[in-house]
Amino acid sequence: MEELFAPPAYEWQRLSPKYRSMRLLTSLIFVPILFTIPAIIVGVASGKWWISGVIWAVAAVILIIRLIFVPRNWRSWGYVEREDDLYITHGVMFRNLIAVPYGRMQLVEVESGPLERAYGLASVTLKTASPETGARIPGLTPEEATRLRDRLTELGEAHAEELVHRDAAI
Repeated sequence: MEELFAPPAYEWQRLSPKYRSMRLLTSLIFVPILFTIPAIIVGVASGKWWISGVIWAVAAVILIIRLIFVPRNWRSWGYVEREDDLYITHGVMFRNLIAVPYGRMQLVEVESGPLERAYGLASVTLKTASPETGARIPGLTPEEATRLRDRLTELGEAHAEELVHRDAAI
């Protein structure tokens, strides 16, 4: 089953370790905040602080699960630049493998939100002719995101020209 998600003779490029750290930090900040507000409201409004305790216990369980799965999810991400397409894989329980043919790419975006910029990270998003298809690679260093953007744009243009010339010959 594992061979479904690993193209032969290619080495997967991995995400920056900073991406894992950023995801762990967001879990440590947002899960407690997300559950503390309702817990306090329930406790103050009803006077039944034991319900607040249950809410905080649920938050603790969710936080522990996230702290276990974030590193596993980070390790599951990878991408391979092949001659005619880009492979992207990710997922722990639900594995995904996306193959994006260079000739079908229409847009390559580099994005970086405030938290990503604080960690020195960026994401590359690929858009294809179909609105339902596309791909995203998060957790790249700015240098790798720039290199990947330029390379994918160059390969996309070259493959699109090949398709046009081939279609014109037919």
